[in-house]
Amino acid sequence: MSQLYKLPIVTADLEQPVCGDAHVVLTGINKTYQGRAAARVPALVDIDLTIWRDEFLCLVGPSGCGKSTLLKIIADLYRPTSGQRERKPREPGAAALPPVGIVFQTPVLFPWKDILNNVMFPAVIQKRDKSRARERARELLAMVGLSDFASSYPYQLSGGMQQRAAICRALMCESDILLMDEPFGALDAMTRDELAVELKNICRRERRTVVFVTHSIPEAVFLADRIAVMSARPGRIDSVVTVEIERKNDLSVMESRAFQRLVSDVRSRIVR
Repeated sequence: MSQLYKLPIVTADLEQPVCGDAHVVLTGINKTYQGRAAARVPALVDIDLTIWRDEFLCLVGPSGCGKSTLLKIIADLYRPTSGQRERKPREPGAAALPPVGIVFQTPVLFPWKDILNNVMFPAVIQKRDKSRARERARELLAMVGLSDFASSYPYQLSGGMQQRAAICRALMCESDILLMDEPFGALDAMTRDELAVELKNICRRERRTVVFVTHSIPEAVFLADRIAVMSARPGRIDSVVTVEIERKNDLSVMESRAFQRLVSDVRSRIVR
């Protein structure tokens, strides 16, 4: 066995922090939807999960298992039917939590705004200083290689470039947590890989806690510090796998035996 590979942790209740202090704590989360003819459809059952500050957590599982529902509960867009969600501030006693940055499957950019103003939009809503916000937006665009397209409109950019702009907009929220719902799902394989490398670098530089939903197990292993494996609907956290392979920021790590073994291990845990 490679020295870089250790058998993953499989418990969903880790007592020791992976990356720092607890950031989001989910306890006994259940979510049930009201269906037709008074039928109730359980989506999530007994979710207990701690997300550690500054970690990159991926959610994987079969289609329809409630990954996106869980992400929206973390974002406080959905209320759980029962259970508790607690998001802890970086500084104890902080008066208010910063807003959550969210990136969806499609960029959802405003077609009537140029890229710079799309990225600046969260700052406008929050009524922050415009000159500082513009400087910050240009800095983020430079970070993802879009400096030359600040005055372009979304229709003038490729899908991958639009998604880069959407990531910049989410980072513009100045949130300490970034939630991503299959943000690369509609992209070609090459663009997807490029964005995965960029995202990994950005989140390390920006010190963001990231919760990332994906159907791609190799993508999850490449990006994540931990991978939460969910069961088929109703969704449960079946296991939490700690990624203990060499932490390279380039795609060459995917060719290693340790990487492939971990991909196989995670795949074997997903029961349809």
